[in-house]
Amino acid sequence: MNDKLPFNRKQQIYLLLSAVFLTNAIIAEFAGAKIFSLEKLLGLLPAQLPVFGGEKLDFNLSVGVVIWPVVFLVSDLINEYFGRNGVRKISFITAGMISWAFLVVLAGTELPPADFWLQLNNTDPSGQAFDINYAYTSIFRAGMGIIVGSLTAFLVSQLIDAYAFHYLRKLTGHKKLWLRATGSTVISQLIDSFVILFIAFYLLGNWSFDQVLKVGLVQYTYKITLAILLTPLIYLAHWFIDRYLGMNDPA
Repeated sequence: MNDKLPFNRKQQIYLLLSAVFLTNAIIAEFAGAKIFSLEKLLGLLPAQLPVFGGEKLDFNLSVGVVIWPVVFLVSDLINEYFGRNGVRKISFITAGMISWAFLVVLAGTELPPADFWLQLNNTDPSGQAFDINYAYTSIFRAGMGIIVGSLTAFLVSQLIDAYAFHYLRKLTGHKKLWLRATGSTVISQLIDSFVILFIAFYLLGNWSFDQVLKVGLVQYTYKITLAILLTPLIYLAHWFIDRYLGMNDPA
């Protein structure tokens, strides 16, 4: 079926989906150094849910996971129209670009700061002494551990997602898009959510193993919940792409 589609339009769709995939993946990598409180954002008290034999669980998330559902939504669309090879291709390209960004930023943290830049930014809004070069280095180097862990988790989870999506598509044909999209995400993100935290914050950081488990559980729950909520958006994107490519097959 795909071989009969107009090549130029197929190429345009693949380039657009790949650009969205790559851009959001890189943003998520560098934004992920910050952990934010969902309760504070919503003006709620800490959840303090009991887990792990008396431990309390609050809804603390990496900023990177906020847009990560966009990545696996687009991954499912690429898999739907271009198969596992299409997903593998953009996954390896994205991993290469993240690695390049990693090297550029790492080099940037080693460059000597200009004196006037330090002087212009030597106090914070409250008038307290502030070292902007230290802040710059701390933030970006905090992201370095995330990138190392995330690259490992990203490639493994993407390849598993592509395989699971393809396997479910063999079972469902062109029907039940929601099942293969959500099902592949449930499987792949279980690995992604915990592997990245374990490597970035436990092996290369200063977190305890309990913190990894708690934050990983929250992030996994968030990703799966959002994957389910985004299902109508997948169908909408599928509808637009089908019409753009001149396809009328039901999803």
